[in-house]
Amino acid sequence: MVSLKMQKRLAANVLNCGKRKVWLDPYEAFQISMANSRMDIRKLVKDSLIIKKTDVTHSRWRWRQFYDARRKGRQCGYGKRKGTREARQPSKLLWMRKTRVLRRLLRKYRETSKIDKHMYHDMYMKAKGSVFKNKRALLESIHKANRDQKATDQNALFDQVIAIKAIGKASKERVTWKKQGLSQQMEMTDVLNI
Repeated sequence: MVSLKMQKRLAANVLNCGKRKVWLDPYEAFQISMANSRMDIRKLVKDSLIIKKTDVTHSRWRWRQFYDARRKGRQCGYGKRKGTREARQPSKLLWMRKTRVLRRLLRKYRETSKIDKHMYHDMYMKAKGSVFKNKRALLESIHKANRDQKATDQNALFDQVIAIKAIGKASKERVTWKKQGLSQQMEMTDVLNI
């Protein structure tokens, strides 16, 4: 077997790659061994006796499969975990995300006049005290508070109407009492005049 060390080195230089990327045709070893210049190597490359191997691509198929499974919630058991719960997903980060969502919603509702400034402050402080688990809980609480407020407003109006009616009734009764009192006085004067 002839040594093709020099030819491999020259071919790597000509093809502008590493020596491990150069393929020399084993059946034409004698012809290749005769080449001792870069020009000869170029001729052999042209004749396809010396070939530059293609780049080996690192497949990401397995990684994609694993990533898809992770997104579905697989591959996250105790055996896969290295850091503490706090290191993997800080509770502060979760708190910040949740609070920002709630405060953004409250701000939007206040600006669109869906809630007044008093309810805004009340809900803001409750959100700060982690009364609401999520956005949906906050929305339910706002709707419930609005319903209760409407009910109390209607009750207040009803009470006002009743009070106005009672005042009117009382004034009418006073007028009738006065009329009765005058009529009795008139009768008494008539009796005295006779």
